[in-house]
This record gives sequence, structure tokens and C-alpha cells, in this order.
Amino acid sequence: MRTVLVSGAGIAGPTIAYWLKAAGYAPTLVERAPALRRGGYVIDFWGLGYDIAERMGLLPAINRAGYHVQQMGIVDDCGRRVAGFGTRVFDELTGGRYVTLARSDLSHLLYGTIGDSTEIVFDDEIVALDERADEVRVQLRQAGERRFDLVIGADGLHSSVRRIAFGPQRAFERHLGYTVATFEAHGYDARDENTYLMYGQPGRMIGRFALHDDRTLFVFIFADHADRWPATTADQKKKLCEVYRCAHWEWPAIRNELDRADELYFDRVSQIRMDNWSRGRVALIGDAAFCVSLLAGQGSALAMISAYVLAGELARAEGRHQEAFSAYETRLRSYIGAKQRGAERFAAAFAPRTPWGLWFRNQIVRAFALPGVARLAIGRDIADKLDLPSYPWDDRKGIGSALELPAASSAISS
Repeated sequence: MRTVLVSGAGIAGPTIAYWLKAAGYAPTLVERAPALRRGGYVIDFWGLGYDIAERMGLLPAINRAGYHVQQMGIVDDCGRRVAGFGTRVFDELTGGRYVTLARSDLSHLLYGTIGDSTEIVFDDEIVALDERADEVRVQLRQAGERRFDLVIGADGLHSSVRRIAFGPQRAFERHLGYTVATFEAHGYDARDENTYLMYGQPGRMIGRFALHDDRTLFVFIFADHADRWPATTADQKKKLCEVYRCAHWEWPAIRNELDRADELYFDRVSQIRMDNWSRGRVALIGDAAFCVSLLAGQGSALAMISAYVLAGELARAEGRHQEAFSAYETRLRSYIGAKQRGAERFAAAFAPRTPWGLWFRNQIVRAFALPGVARLAIGRDIADKLDLPSYPWDDRKGIGSALELPAASSAISS
């Protein structure tokens, strides 16, 4: 049986491990964190990623874990609503196959499909790769040397596999001029259920979203062209306080919650652009290969699509990895390129840099309330212009039960 080492236990990693198993491979998952991550941010989930989740038997659990957002609102300094629209248009554009959920919840559910059937190594990472004619000798930081037929990097924007096999991140990263930060608070007084609220000043935005269990997610997006970013949580909090020192709305209360927060997600908003997603016996998927940026709203679905397609092409090629890698890129490159261009257009809408840009954005959002306007404005970015391929495993019966799918329903509570 062919062996594959997959680096990363976020979204793409567990997805490709599931489908590699279905194709008859023996995947091993390595994750540098000591356990699956919690917290982070919420994602909008629809399209082909939704379809793949359905094929994995996850939709009931995803809908239980998720949120069906009804309103998006923009407020002024005093908290008065100045723009907004109902989200029914998203249901219309996706045929009701649309849900918002925490990225970490999706990760836990995907992990639940493989946890009892796949070797998983936490608190370790790839530090060196030595490719031979018939194998890759992998040096792991903790476990030492192991040998695999293939290595797949599913380890995100800051991929170690990409750095080791292809070169430094600066050669492929395109910074979009923004930084994003998120954290969760418990027991925050203001709650607007199933509503995403945004407050903005030129070049900076604060978002608030009510989560389950009396938790609240706060999102910060601000214009930033810095070459260096604060490395410690304390410095990151200090940076946010500097950027938002003149903010109004609920900023004083949010700042108090920020001071108390134990965990903070903080990163630059970037895309990854590469001429090739594979080299020899090493391939990249998801953000490691083509990050569209966090602001695109579809990164998790794209990670699942790339995982599904690469595993499928390996199944179709019956182990001829170079043929499979080439087919994987041919099938997805144009589609991913269009998603990256759409994300680049969309990024500035979160935090317009000038007062005029902020005013214009609000007028556009107001117009979304008019019949047909939202469909015209965002329909092309919502639509998935790609047919999900059929692969050899589609004729196999009982894939779900063979891969212990019932574990997925309890993955979040475990």
C-alpha cells in the first residue's frame, strides 16, 4: 500500500487523508500543534466545499454547529445602523446550501472522519525532505527519519513544506495591504443573534458576531503595509490598541475584553501565487499552494476542493504521481486564479482607506437591499464554475462506514 505523509491537521489535511484512505492509500497526518486548534474566526461555507462535506456525511453536524446568519449591518460611532442587508440572497444563490460556522469547528468535524482510521502525529513537524527515486525520506523534529512514497503540504499560508521543497515564503507571498486579528470573549453584554455587525473608520474595521454558548467573536481588519508584524500576543494587543485608539462604538468595552483574552489570532492578509503546486514527490494543497486570503471567505472550501481533486487524481492515475499532480493542477489552476482575482477585488470592501471610500462602500451595501442588486454584484463570486469530478471511489459502497463516519457527529464535543 502506498504511503503518504500529510502535513497539517486544519481543513485540507484531514480532507485529503479521508479521500486518500478511500482511494486505497495509507495516509499519515503530522501536525506541529499539540492538539487541534480552537477559536479563530468564522467562515461562510457553500458551493463545492459544501458538496464534498455532504459526500463525507458531515452536513447534519455542520448545520448543528453552524449559524444561519440573517442580517449584515454597518453601524456608526453611536451604534446606529447606517447600512445593511438581509442575507436571503445567499440562500437564493446557493439553493439554501449555505452556512456560517467556526473554522475550528469544521476542522474538528473533518478530523472526526479520520481519527480512528489514520495515523496522526501531534506536536511534531517536517524539518527536512530528502527525495529519492522511489521514496521521500522525511526528517521529523521529534520522531526522526521516516520514509513515504509521497509528501503533501496542507499546512497553510506559512507552510513549512513549501519553504523546504520550493523556497522561502517571500518568493510566493503577495501581501494585500491589510492585517487581520480575531479573538473570542465570554459573556459580552451586547448580542445580536444571527447578525454580523461591522463598525468602520477609514482604514480599519471592527466586526462583532454572537457565537453559541454566550461567546462573542471580534474581528479586526486594518490597512497595514508593515514588513514586520508583532510576534508576541502582548505586542499584538498593543498594536491593536494603537490602531484603534480613536475608535468609538463599543471599542472601550471591546478593548477591556481584549486585555483579558488568552488567545489572539493575528496575521497579515496575503495570497500565495505559485507557478507549480508540485515538485517531484511533493505536492501542495489549500492555502499552502494558493491562499486566496482570509478575506475571500472561501478558503476552507477551496482547501477541501483541492484535497478532494488531488486524492481523486492519484486514485485515477493508480499511483503514477507525476501524472496525477499534473492533472490536479490542470483541472484547478484557472478556477483558483479566478477566485484569487475576486478576493483581491473584495479585500478593500472590509476597510476602505479613505472617508470617501467608506461612504461609497456603505452606499453599495445599502443598495444590496434592492431586489436583484446583490445578485448582480456578488453572484459571479458566489457561483462555483467548476464541475466536481467523479473518481474511482465513487463506485465504492460503504466508504462512510468504513472510515468511521459516526465519529464526526461527536467531534466538536470531544
